[in-house]
Amino acid sequence: MAVTGARFSAAALALAAIFAGLIAPAAVAQEKSRSPFGTLGEILFPSQPDASRPPPPPVARYVSESGQAFTLDRSTPKPMLRFEGSNEIWVLEPHTGARGDTLYKNDTGRVVLRDTKVGGLILFTPERREGAAAALAGESRPIRIAPVEPKALLRRLLGASAVISRAAKRQISVDAEASTASSALIADAALVTADGLVRLAQTPEGRAQLDKIKRVFITEGPRPGVVLREGVLIVVVTPRMGVSGRPSSERIAYAASH
Repeated sequence: MAVTGARFSAAALALAAIFAGLIAPAAVAQEKSRSPFGTLGEILFPSQPDASRPPPPPVARYVSESGQAFTLDRSTPKPMLRFEGSNEIWVLEPHTGARGDTLYKNDTGRVVLRDTKVGGLILFTPERREGAAAALAGESRPIRIAPVEPKALLRRLLGASAVISRAAKRQISVDAEASTASSALIADAALVTADGLVRLAQTPEGRAQLDKIKRVFITEGPRPGVVLREGVLIVVVTPRMGVSGRPSSERIAYAASH
């Protein structure tokens, strides 16, 4: 019996050594693949908060699992987001979710981002309504609107008119009543309006609504808004509110279709 027990113990030790030899290289490989922020799986699907992990930068670049890259600027009272390859700045309103998550909504009430309680970030788009996890890719520059000279504003209005007219297949002018304080915001609103109306023209129902618009007029007002009145799409901006003082392309498209 003693001999049998000794043989059993030797076999168990040999098996343990083999198992340890298989596990060790995998552990080393995993350690080498870790980034300063952890593995990709840990970034996208964290199981619990990590007190040792530094918080994300106030302005950072993220890449979703679907490959969509964007900058999130949380250095201002209202966070802002801009997708790579797009001119539009999305101003977000933070709301506390049922599970303690933070939901960032745009000015139509649609959830754009979810910052989960455990630290994961999820991006929601009209094309990906179920959401796509986003990983931190590094720091980025703050999102700001550059000042605009009068001649540059005129070019921006003419450019927006050309874009909208192509989508509508007829001439639609874009005019504005601007001041020194509102010129940059009105120039930005012209781009956003063009984006919204081009999006509207992508469906038969939207094109029918676009046919009702004869002119776009951008002006200052006490609060941002958009309304279609007797064939004129009136876009109102509020300079004192900064970037959040103009409606988004999504809100403009909605107002133009109702």
